[in-house]
Amino acid sequence: MIRTGQQYLDSIRDGRRIWMNGERVKDVTTHPMFRPIVSIRARMYDMQHEAAFRDRLVYTDDKGDESPLALQLPHTQEDWKAKRIATDTVLDEVGGIVTRVGDETIGEMWSLYDGQDILNEVNPQFAENIRHHVHKAMYADPFHVSANTDPKGDRSKRPQDQDPDMLLHVVRETDAGIIVRGAKYETAAAYANQAFTKPTIANWGDAELSDYAVGFICDFSSPNLKFICRTGFAGRAPIEDYPLSNRYDEVEALVIFDDVLIPWENVLFYRHTKAATFIRATLHRYSAFAFVQRNQKLADMMIGAALFNVRQTGLDRQQAVQEKLATLACYREGINAHLTASIAMAEESPGGLLMPNQSLLMAGRVLACSRLHEMMHLTRELCGGQICVTPDVATFRDPETAPWMEKFYSINETWQAEDRRKLLAYARDMLNSDYAGHRLTFQLFAQAPPFAHLAAVYRNFDWNGALEFVQRSAGLSEGVLQQGKGGNK
Repeated sequence: MIRTGQQYLDSIRDGRRIWMNGERVKDVTTHPMFRPIVSIRARMYDMQHEAAFRDRLVYTDDKGDESPLALQLPHTQEDWKAKRIATDTVLDEVGGIVTRVGDETIGEMWSLYDGQDILNEVNPQFAENIRHHVHKAMYADPFHVSANTDPKGDRSKRPQDQDPDMLLHVVRETDAGIIVRGAKYETAAAYANQAFTKPTIANWGDAELSDYAVGFICDFSSPNLKFICRTGFAGRAPIEDYPLSNRYDEVEALVIFDDVLIPWENVLFYRHTKAATFIRATLHRYSAFAFVQRNQKLADMMIGAALFNVRQTGLDRQQAVQEKLATLACYREGINAHLTASIAMAEESPGGLLMPNQSLLMAGRVLACSRLHEMMHLTRELCGGQICVTPDVATFRDPETAPWMEKFYSINETWQAEDRRKLLAYARDMLNSDYAGHRLTFQLFAQAPPFAHLAAVYRNFDWNGALEFVQRSAGLSEGVLQQGKGGNK
């Protein structure tokens, strides 16, 4: 089934318990701080039915069944190229960047699909459950997100040595399923249908079994869930002044699990710390691709804003400006190269899927995230100081002040005050606003902190190739080579 936007909207009007700014949200689809992003997600569903987009967003299998192309299991390079086109198609149509909308979060399920052998060590039913839920995600088309980070508490202590609810855990088993308690921070949870909920990085010690080592599909219509949301950016100021904040804010929530029943058919692994550790190590094997692809789109946004700003006054003729633009282009193309190469050099996964080349993809993620703040500052330089001193739209439209705004913000016949104001507002919201700071932090930590990004590169890089070359080039003994390779285990 390919859902419509209306079907999606109806599905999240389920009486869920949502709070924002100390008030209960009665309808997440109409609340002013949720409505913009909810409308974008509904638009994405409707795009799948429209002739202009259908061939880029919908997949038809050998049986004639249709499903979202972004949610299909990847088996070939062509599958990945099509997924990349699908993501760009959506971002181009909605006019901005939205991240936690399904194509990125579904990849975590594929990582679990690769771990079926490990799940079988715990309980063969768990592997059957993951196959069922991967199929359900493809053909029922739910809005599927990700639940990862717990409040954690005092991280120098084991969770058992403090308030045990600081990490989500199982409190008891029943015939119907497991009962879980704790909390998770989740982007988009308040307006999604379900989440793959899994353990954060935990200190298992030498324990083989732990009530904290649990992963499951959480249905957000569960009556014992509470969604405590941060204040949204939408509606704080006119959309003309903050065009990105008012349209693309993806609201996070602290989701409280107050003794929530998880049916056994939704449990993907439980108690076995080996399974939990495997999932943590391979979690972003696929999802990093869609995540990094957003950085490429953000680079395009920065380049466009900077280039318009310097060309409207002729500054692009200066060598120093051209060098800064070229630096932005190198950042953008560096991301593009890693994404492209990771598919060109794709590898078969343990579960028989095709995964992006892990060393190239994880190195690309480090590049995209670690240099983003530098590129944002470079774009500020190219846009100039007026992005932080330009008055708001009301000043441009007030009869008393409008003539002055027209005089001092018009440059030539092409660049009149209104276009100039729009560009400066766009750049300000992308680079300087509360939303801009939030997005920068989100890109840095959304999948993992920087040290974990580098750890993923360390785990996936082919160290043996460099060792073998130096062993031959320097005439080292075979024993030295084997000892060196042993350090990679």
